[in-house]
Amino acid sequence: MDQPYVERRLAAILAADMVGYSRMMEADESGTLARLKTCRQDIVDPALVRNRGRIIKTTGDGLLVEFHSVVDAVKCAVEIQRAIFALDNGVPPEQQVRFRIGINLGDVIVEDGDIFGDGVNIAARLQELSEPGGVCVSRAVRDQIGDRLDIGFVDLGERSVKNLVRPIRVFQIALRTQDGELVPTAARLDSSAVKPSIVVLPFVNMSGDAEQEFFADGLTEDIITELSRFRDLFVISRNSSFVYKGKRVNVQEVAKAFGVQYAVEGSVRKAGNRVRVTVQLIDAETDRHLWAERFDRDLADIFAIQDEITASIVATLPGRIEAAAHERVKRRPTGNMAAYEYVLAGKVLHHRSTRADNAEALALLDRAIALDPGYAHAHAWKACTLGQTWIHGWCEDPAATQRQIAEELDRALALDDNDSDVHRILAAVNLVRRDYDKVVYHQERALSLNPNNDLIVVQQGEVLTWLGQAEEGIEWIKRAMRLNPYHPERFWGHLGRAFYVSRRYAEAVDAFKRIVRPDPGQLAFFAASYAQAGDLAAARSLADEVVRREPEFSVERYLATLHYKQDVDRAHHREGLLKAGLPG
Repeated sequence: MDQPYVERRLAAILAADMVGYSRMMEADESGTLARLKTCRQDIVDPALVRNRGRIIKTTGDGLLVEFHSVVDAVKCAVEIQRAIFALDNGVPPEQQVRFRIGINLGDVIVEDGDIFGDGVNIAARLQELSEPGGVCVSRAVRDQIGDRLDIGFVDLGERSVKNLVRPIRVFQIALRTQDGELVPTAARLDSSAVKPSIVVLPFVNMSGDAEQEFFADGLTEDIITELSRFRDLFVISRNSSFVYKGKRVNVQEVAKAFGVQYAVEGSVRKAGNRVRVTVQLIDAETDRHLWAERFDRDLADIFAIQDEITASIVATLPGRIEAAAHERVKRRPTGNMAAYEYVLAGKVLHHRSTRADNAEALALLDRAIALDPGYAHAHAWKACTLGQTWIHGWCEDPAATQRQIAEELDRALALDDNDSDVHRILAAVNLVRRDYDKVVYHQERALSLNPNNDLIVVQQGEVLTWLGQAEEGIEWIKRAMRLNPYHPERFWGHLGRAFYVSRRYAEAVDAFKRIVRPDPGQLAFFAASYAQAGDLAAARSLADEVVRREPEFSVERYLATLHYKQDVDRAHHREGLLKAGLPG
């Protein structure tokens, strides 16, 4: 029996999709539709007509287009991305329209004006692999284009994608600048970006040793990968930054090409059985060095060294970037700050732990949420700041504040289940509620999402201490201190508490001594440590200071604010406080 005729043809297929469409619609439905309509009418549709593209189908935020010529398809994609970037110049980042585009050349099945088959599926997968503002193409497209257009290609290697058994070779289109350099078409952000943006340039091998070339490249890739875990950083991909490998670069020009605020550069040098890595963080806007570090290590286990250095750099950089971004905030009028900057300023005020700063932090976080209701991080930090008002008694209705905290956290989690800070704060809030199962779940989730965030790592040590596993907690807290040499002094309080619970009283005393301005709770712990160590005079002196600052202090009220799971740990703490002479 004859098989029904199936019409097939070779076609260039372009798949495009708007980035962040759902989030933007939720924040501003009418504005988003208006911007998308303008983009279609003024840029996309005219480009399709000029390059003889036929729209096969559209969705609310995307489209599938067929071209008879692969050259026309690529020309059209480049025209669209260039024109959209020019259109968005000066537009607030949260309102910018960005497309991901994928192009494939392959065999398609034609039926009732629609097209089907692997050729279409591969174009859709390439679109998903593209960066915002970028264009990814298959090997067939790269081979057909050759040198017909004044563009280049960055080889992203073979990628396994869903619904396809075989991997596909992916290339990213790069445009040639006036100086002849190739710059990927990926989206660029200006200095008003919602997130701080950073490019990690390939580390330079200064040794002349080929083995160190692999080490330098691996170190660069690991730093990019780990920085990408921080949801509040926009990190240029490895495939884009490695365009500059082996070239002499001007950091400001590279940062301008990518539209980023910060750049990381470094070098690797081998000398005998030692390896030296230098790294520096640069503010591209001012060409000012914000941070620099040098690592000297034995070459016994080069991969362990790579892991150690990566962890140290990645733990330090976000804090240095946040501090630098805060300086930017202070230099700008408040009315011009983007949502991220409101959150940043709110965090800084929260950390000061005063009633007035807390109120101002809440006001800034509310502004951030008004600018971007879908900003999970803002909701999470509002919950954290409300938690501070509840803990210190700065709220008129504690029960209402607790409900508001729960609502903000539920909102944050619904918006972004992959934000490590959302889970970190949820773990902390559930610790106050003494819901230990939820504490463990959210803490482990936060740690899996970002194992190099010092705040998450130190909280792991805190959680273990409260659960009765203080010895293990000590190691996590020490790790957080190694990760971030600039850690806040409260880390010493966490370490002192863990040492006390572990009955290592002399070490607890040494840790509490490092706190320059201890609060009454830390002083009480300090007094208990001295008492258990046998220095009752020092313990009594600290106990007197606690009562002087808080005349209504009592051991039982104080213990009720702590989060011990094990009764034996609470009893042990009570013993030390009473031995120090604090009123029961």
